[in-house]
Amino acid sequence: MVDLLLGLQWGDEGKGKIVDVLTKNYDIIARFQGGPNAGHTLIFDGNKHVLHTIPSGIFHKDTVNVVGNGVVIDPVIFKKELDNLSTYNINFKTNLLISRKAHVILPTHRLLDAASETAKGKAKIGSTLKGIGPTYMDKTGRNGFRIGDFELKDWKKRYNALTQKHLKMLSHYEVKMEFNLEELEVDFFKGVERLKELTFIDSEEYLNQAMKNGKSILAEGAQGSLLDVDFGTYPFVTSSTTTAAGACTGLGIAPNKIGKVVGIFKAYVTRVGSGPFPTELFDVDGETMARVGHEFGATTGRPRRCGWLDLVALKYTVEINGVTELSMMKGDVLSGFDTLKIATTYNYQGEKISHFPYNIEPENVSVNYETVKGWQADVTGARSIDDIPQNLKDYVKIIENFVGVPVKIISVGPDRKQTVFV
Repeated sequence: MVDLLLGLQWGDEGKGKIVDVLTKNYDIIARFQGGPNAGHTLIFDGNKHVLHTIPSGIFHKDTVNVVGNGVVIDPVIFKKELDNLSTYNINFKTNLLISRKAHVILPTHRLLDAASETAKGKAKIGSTLKGIGPTYMDKTGRNGFRIGDFELKDWKKRYNALTQKHLKMLSHYEVKMEFNLEELEVDFFKGVERLKELTFIDSEEYLNQAMKNGKSILAEGAQGSLLDVDFGTYPFVTSSTTTAAGACTGLGIAPNKIGKVVGIFKAYVTRVGSGPFPTELFDVDGETMARVGHEFGATTGRPRRCGWLDLVALKYTVEINGVTELSMMKGDVLSGFDTLKIATTYNYQGEKISHFPYNIEPENVSVNYETVKGWQADVTGARSIDDIPQNLKDYVKIIENFVGVPVKIISVGPDRKQTVFV
């Protein structure tokens, strides 16, 4: 069986830390979608590490890390990630395997991304400008360039054909961009050479064989469920399937092979970039969350918007993913609030509803809150449930009762040791 771990909000929930904490229980960690627009932050031994494409189990020497077919890979960023890990004595040849069917982000994909976002003007969706969207568009348009193509004799011819197509597309934009493709290609081809030193695999065969051999696998998602291309706050979404279904298509795993589904959420809510956000705060409470929680995007560095916990949205993502257990992150950030608010219903176009509707733009949705008691204690030193203050336990119980799924982990700080197993 394959267990899944995915985010239940707008990304940045803390998936990297929980994967790192749980990795010792698994033989294989496999990323199933997204690309370098993800930023999974791991903190241990006083050091901070941000991974963008490489699975979060890479620091465990006995764990194999697989980049699945649903991921899109930028050779430039991938090389930087490998270079940043060079001091850790990791055997990348055996511990980091890449699916031949994963698609490659070309320099011109990034140029198309920037041109498209600029052309939208005020209607920008808040893209990370990493070329993710155009790469997935080429994938679904059947023009894409895949990792396995690097093993073919004519790969440069294929690369050039797609690049020329992109240059023609760029010429149609009214916004003319200044760029030097030859300069961009220098780093790209260096990245390609580094990539080719790694092991390429037919990942669906590898993972299914591993299951037959009794290996334990954890599938790691990127971004969050509310950014899913189908079920997220469209069009302010990512280009891939971030929900549990994405693990099946992004790794070649049958639905009946999925075991536990671990859903990760913050004790409050954050969002990076554009898009509706019903519980967003514009007051001192929101500023406090941002400051205490160090809410800046791990990939973009952009400040994150902050708001109260939204149980309507959380119940929705628990349902569409079939979540079996929850991990609540950043419980420590809410220490010090006298009272906390929790969104329990919406007013949608004049009607009170308890489900997540088609459109949550402010003109259509307002929020109804319950107010609960906060906790004053510093919980960053908590190591067991006995160290958790009663009001925080009550907060967790409200969440469990509302969504119908148990909270198994409460995170009380960024370090892997600051984790309370319930």
